[in-house]
Amino acid sequence: MMMFLHSVCILLLLAPLCCLAEEDATQPQRNPCANWMGGAPGYPGHNGLPGRDGKDGKEGDKGDKGEPGVSGQKGEVGTQGPPGPEGPRGFPGARGEMGESPFSLRSAFSMGLSGRVSTPNVPIRFTKAFYNEQRHYDDSTGKFRCPIKGLYLFTYHLTVYIKDVKVGLYKNSKPIMFTFDQFQTNNVDQASGSVLLSLEVGDEVWLQVYGEDFGGLYGDNLNDSSFSGILMYPDPSSK
Repeated sequence: MMMFLHSVCILLLLAPLCCLAEEDATQPQRNPCANWMGGAPGYPGHNGLPGRDGKDGKEGDKGDKGEPGVSGQKGEVGTQGPPGPEGPRGFPGARGEMGESPFSLRSAFSMGLSGRVSTPNVPIRFTKAFYNEQRHYDDSTGKFRCPIKGLYLFTYHLTVYIKDVKVGLYKNSKPIMFTFDQFQTNNVDQASGSVLLSLEVGDEVWLQVYGEDFGGLYGDNLNDSSFSGILMYPDPSSK
């Protein structure tokens, strides 16, 4: 019995030494008596290494498209701002093509008498040309023949000598107007007339003595009797 008690005491004395031998040499030494009595609270451990930030993780699935938002209300028109400064002047544009000359459609004549006319009821032949560049007045027939549709002005200034004068202006064999002048003894009188006519291409206009007793129409180097015509406005369809 004494031997058993002796062995137990030896084991109780050796137990703390065994526990001390098993402890980590790097840890601070603790009281062996405390270990034997049930152990004291241990010392705090070291902080662990920081965890990963998660940046290398996989992207999640794309979410569903949201519902469209409510449309906003249209704003009010603001007040007009002041005009800005004038910009620099631009470069000149390319030169345009030459337009039609206003004289591209021309028709005019001015003719005079070379002597006395007494033959009635036929066109008077004015053979002294003051202007007849287009040759639209025919001095062989005494008639103007219209080459361009439009509005024409006709005028005549007549010297009256020895007898009374009555002349008519005709268009296509129809009298348009008459001029009468009564001769005064020992005087030279003047008679004149003018008219605007709308003509078609091919229309003819002329002057002629009207009746047997009115052949006092006269012309010489000092006294002229003239007949003139000019295109005032060509018809737009003639261009």
